[in-house]
Amino acid sequence: MKVLLIGANGKVGRQVVDMLHGHERHTVRAMVRKPEQWEALRNKGIEAVLADLEGTVDEIAEAAKGCDAIVFSAGSGGHTGPDKTLLVDLDGAVKAMEAAEKIGIKRFVIVSTFQAHNRENWPEDLKPYYVAKHYADRMLMNSGLNYTIIRPGYLRDVKGTGLVTAAENLKGGSIPREDVARTIVQTLDEPNTYRKAFDLMAGDTPIAEALKSLR
Repeated sequence: MKVLLIGANGKVGRQVVDMLHGHERHTVRAMVRKPEQWEALRNKGIEAVLADLEGTVDEIAEAAKGCDAIVFSAGSGGHTGPDKTLLVDLDGAVKAMEAAEKIGIKRFVIVSTFQAHNRENWPEDLKPYYVAKHYADRMLMNSGLNYTIIRPGYLRDVKGTGLVTAAENLKGGSIPREDVARTIVQTLDEPNTYRKAFDLMAGDTPIAEALKSLR
């Protein structure tokens, strides 16, 4: 499976790129928006493409041509305001879905956020971010795409353990970014994650087993 990774320069995205670059079954095309990011990836022997989520659907579709799946791991970042959150986390995600449908890509994996599906659990200070994730997820679920929605808890920059807890509803918690990246890669061709959405936290179950146990 050839995967277009949108958000390839993010902290999770960079790890997904490395995992897919050395994968025995999958290959990766990294989508970035800055020429220096593109050049750095190409220098490492990684296929990369320049495109911007604030650009057109056609631009994203062109970037995705020849791919079998899209992973959306992009975000506007904590340093931007609600306007960029809407443009990237919501509208950018929907543009990527439209691009996938336009060129016949069916598999679509998106990184959301913990409890984005339950409004009553949204932190007051992060509501614009949660609104963007919530409606992007709903648009994906209402599309014809074969989706997986991963909703990780608080992201930590520590070494992963390969052990997680995954379920439709979990209480608060955290997870290493490395384990989110591993989960993304394993969902690509795990049938039990097709057309499913789940919270993801650090836990005591190997990732592959946790995904196969989803209900």
